[in-house]
Amino acid sequence: MTAQTVQQGDLVTVIGLEVHVQLETDTKIFCGCSTDQTDEPNENVCPVCLGLPGALPVLNEGAVEAAVKVGKAIDADIPEETRFHRKNYYYPDLPKNFQITQYDEPICADGELEVAVEGDRRTIAIERAHLEEDPGSLQHVGGGIDTADYTLVDYNRAGTPLMEVVTAPDFRSPSEVRAFLAELEEVLEYLGVFDAERDGSLRIDANLSMIPADEIAGDGIDEIGADALAAANRTEVKNISSHKGAEKALAYEETRQKNAIQRGRAVEQETRHWDESRGITVSMRSKEEEKDYRYFEEADLPPLRVSHWKDEISIPELPSARRERFQDEFSLSEEAASKLTSTKQVADFYEDVAGEFDPDLAATWVADNLLGELNYRDMEITDLEGRLDEVTRLVELVATDEITAKNARETVLRSMLDDGRTPDEVVAEEGLGKTDEDEVQQAVVEAIDENPGAVEDYESGDDGAINFLVGQVMQKTGGSADPGDVNQLLRTELES
Repeated sequence: MTAQTVQQGDLVTVIGLEVHVQLETDTKIFCGCSTDQTDEPNENVCPVCLGLPGALPVLNEGAVEAAVKVGKAIDADIPEETRFHRKNYYYPDLPKNFQITQYDEPICADGELEVAVEGDRRTIAIERAHLEEDPGSLQHVGGGIDTADYTLVDYNRAGTPLMEVVTAPDFRSPSEVRAFLAELEEVLEYLGVFDAERDGSLRIDANLSMIPADEIAGDGIDEIGADALAAANRTEVKNISSHKGAEKALAYEETRQKNAIQRGRAVEQETRHWDESRGITVSMRSKEEEKDYRYFEEADLPPLRVSHWKDEISIPELPSARRERFQDEFSLSEEAASKLTSTKQVADFYEDVAGEFDPDLAATWVADNLLGELNYRDMEITDLEGRLDEVTRLVELVATDEITAKNARETVLRSMLDDGRTPDEVVAEEGLGKTDEDEVQQAVVEAIDENPGAVEDYESGDDGAINFLVGQVMQKTGGSADPGDVNQLLRTELES
């Protein structure tokens, strides 16, 4: 059994995911309605997405191109021919009562994604990734799904293009699931096919089973006994909408199943709803079998042949490759490289700054100072669109020794974010220009003359007394002197 396998007594947790990704297109997958979510319900709808008789679907080329990009990123096979099917099921928020999706001929198959788990790199197998339409949205009024007074239906989202990414049951803990989802989201954002800020842009269904440990020899599905996998009563947990939510939902479900088995009760094969407000899963219905969906080919859409697009469509350098390159090219730590590649916008900005200034200085300012201040304000780097040249200018002021790093970080950057001022405006208005050497030297002499007690402590071997004197000099110079330079000047003066 590997280090990644999480054993609980004589049971091992086995998890597989179905991740529904909302693709970034201007219009829906089978009609020309806008994918923008408006405040008014049932506004962006037409006969096609409302399933009215005689309305025919027309496939969105942009959605197919996005799917091919995803296929390239996960190194999946894109077959010569792929088809759409009808999945027949009662969807209260999809009015035609079937979903146009892909069944046994998906656009992407047999892919993989490498993720970091507890310091190790693991490869998660992706069995398939296929295109389909999104249902609408349900709004439960007066409670949750099982306690609401009534439910409203908004069809604005019905027909939005989705890509469903289906993994093998390769996960052995909820924390591994969270790591995978974070990596997948990074890849999708780098590809430009996904916007994490959209409501409902990433939704997760997870299948979880508890299997006797002696049936598992390794990390992947091939090492799980086929009979054990088939015999395990898995539960499907639906309606998870975040990385953290997935980890919490599966941790709850893992504990619930383990407790049931330890008490001699059978785990029912069922679909359960994750109630985030209560932090529990609740039973929705018995788990459907594949036959229950009564798949058959969608006669209104011809076969899709786009395998040649895999060679024609380019994709950017992906986050994992960029992390490795940043470590090699700029001698960054793994932690710094991970921060600096968290989004494509951050990575692009860092590379621009590192091209002009010392890479370590650029890393400190982008990864620590800028991202730290943005995170504190619940902002993203995209909120600074059109102003990133101001941040570069601030780094230049520090690099050329025109202001201290402390003032740049604690005064200038914060004022830029809070007040919208430029770095040069803040420096001029706050008088933060760096004090010249003669003024600093004069402040050093004055601090020594005015604080004989601290001088005596220093001369008696109390090296900490120097910090008090540094503070006095910084006070006299209005914080515009460099603390390191002040420290050295004080020691030189005291020892002369």
